[in-house]
This record gives sequence, C-alpha cells and structure tokens, in this order.
Amino acid sequence: MKCGIVGLPNVGKSTLFNCLSSAKAQAANYPFCTIEPNVGQVTVPDVRLERLSELVNPERVQPANVEIVDIAGLVRGASKGEGLGNQFLGNIRETNAIIHVLRCFENDNVTHVDGSVNPIRDKETIDTELQLKDLETIEKRLEKAKKMSKSGEKEAKLNVESLERLVKYVEEGRNVRGFERNDRETLLLKEMQLLTDKPVLYLCNVDESSAKTGNAHVEAVQAMAAEEGAGCIHIAVSTESDIAELETYEEKQMFLEELGLEDAGVNRVIRAAYELLNLQTYFTAGVKEVRAWTIKKGMTAPQAAGVIHSDFEKGFIRAEVISYSDYDQLGSESAVKEAGKMRVEGKEYIVHDGDVMHFRFNV
Repeated sequence: MKCGIVGLPNVGKSTLFNCLSSAKAQAANYPFCTIEPNVGQVTVPDVRLERLSELVNPERVQPANVEIVDIAGLVRGASKGEGLGNQFLGNIRETNAIIHVLRCFENDNVTHVDGSVNPIRDKETIDTELQLKDLETIEKRLEKAKKMSKSGEKEAKLNVESLERLVKYVEEGRNVRGFERNDRETLLLKEMQLLTDKPVLYLCNVDESSAKTGNAHVEAVQAMAAEEGAGCIHIAVSTESDIAELETYEEKQMFLEELGLEDAGVNRVIRAAYELLNLQTYFTAGVKEVRAWTIKKGMTAPQAAGVIHSDFEKGFIRAEVISYSDYDQLGSESAVKEAGKMRVEGKEYIVHDGDVMHFRFNV
C-alpha cells in the first residue's frame, strides 16, 4: 500500500512525513522545500501483533508496513507545470490513496501562500489542479477511442460515450471518485489511474490547543468530507513531531495524557488510511516468525495465501484458522487445538480481520 501526502506549501506535509516514517525530510518554511518525493516505510500499529509475539516468543516479528510518499507542495497552475507541478502530479499517480493535509491553524510566523487560513479554499485549489490534470488524461484517451471507433470496434464506441460523459463530469468541477460507473467503465478508469479517482483522507493540521477537540476550521472540513464520503481526521502535526522526539514509550504516553489524547495521531492516520483502502490484517505465528499480512477485505483464503507467495495460492489445499480472540484467551496454539477452537477452512473461506492462519498447499 502506498499513500501520497499532498497539500499546498507550508501546511505541515514534510513534518507529518517525518512523524510517520521517522525519516528526516527537510521541513522548512518556504515552498518547494521537498524537491524529490521522500519515501518512507511506516509500521502499522497493532496491539494484536504485540500480544501474539508475547505468547509465541518468535525469533523475529514482522509488522505490516505502509509506504508513505511526501510530495512537494502544489500551487495554482501545477497542472500546467507551475512550480514543479508536472513532476509531482506524476508521483501522485503512482499512489493507492491520498492523504490531503489542510492547514487548520493560525500562526503569523508560518507563511500561507494565499495570505490567509481557509482550508476549504485550499482544498479546492488542489482539487482544481488534480481535475485539470485528469481532464488532460481523459481527453487523450477519448481522442484515441474515437480513432478506434471509426473502425467499427464496439467497445471503442462504448468507451467514447463513457469518456465524453466523464469529461463533462470533471469539467463541472467534480472529482472522479463520485462518478457512477458500470463494470466496463470501472476497468477503463482503473487503466487511466486518474488522480481524483483515488480515495482521499483529509488531514486537518491543528495547533496543540485544538489537538483533542478540533476547531471551527476542522468542523468545516468534516462537513465537506461527509458530503464527499471521504475520510477526515485532525491532529496537531507540530505536537506529534515533539512526541516523536521523546525517547521512551512512557514519556510519549505521559505527553499524550497531558493533552487528553488516548493514542498518537500518527497511529490514527495509519489506521484511517487502512480503513480508507478497505484493508485488514491476518497473522501467521510460529517460532521462526510472527508476522502481520495486509489484504483487502473480502479476500478468500487462497487469495490471502497468495500474498505470502503465488505458489501458496496456486497449490492451496486448506487453511488452519484460529481467531485472534481465541489465541489471546487460551494462550497458545496447542491450547486452542485442545479446546477444539482451530478450524479447517477451504477455498471459499472469507478471511476475517485478526485471523491467525497456517496454509497447507501442494505445488
């Protein structure tokens, strides 16, 4: 899974990236500080993995990871190459989801490219640039489809109709995410990798005093996100940066408690991104390794096995499955077996979040 962090310059993108990945992207108070996209691996927080590790005591523990890409600040005209627009828009195209950072704090010492704080306006600025880039992509594909349709190709004619409808939709200032589509159109859109078709999480960057309850800016973004069916969370990115610098878990927890927060904002970001992409986790647990695996919700046991290795899916015979709650309660695999709680599942089994699985296969 790869998420791209986007937003206007000076909204806190690189500071957020540093918090998430523990990488040290340059964070400075001027546009285009991030010239090349910074890429970091972020561990997905999961207390279940920690508990399984305690019970099994393996040689190594491997959490699930999310790849985060910090993309330089976009400005008006980015779709036409303003700033360093084209390069960065290309970087967004390669991601699975977008974390759109919006400035929801007042601070005279941090420059705003448009002179005032207005997250809805800022969101629309970014949307416009992404929509213009999508229009460029769609119109190129439409031109190609029209040429192919002249030869009488049935699917090309259908694509022309779909693409013309899509052009009109985006020209009205709407993101492709809301475009109603049939199965053929779903495949067509997937091929084009349109920027505004990607799921989006709006991240409201607030000051420390608003870390717990948010503020009026956050409320405006939440209302807008609800209309779109998009994700929305708020965190104090600068404060999270301070927390990340603390050395011990105890110190970090004490800081969070003082703010009235139950969990670090960066953990909530990753979990929200997981939810955004309709992802879940299953585990494998043995003396060699306890590991978390990321899959799409609704995957069957063979498909989940294929995430480990394609041979596991091809030669799938059965899966031995323990629910996490049973493993946690009974304390070991042998105890689960003795209690008759281990299940044997076949090819049709839909994997549940938290399943502890062992696959039998033959190739």
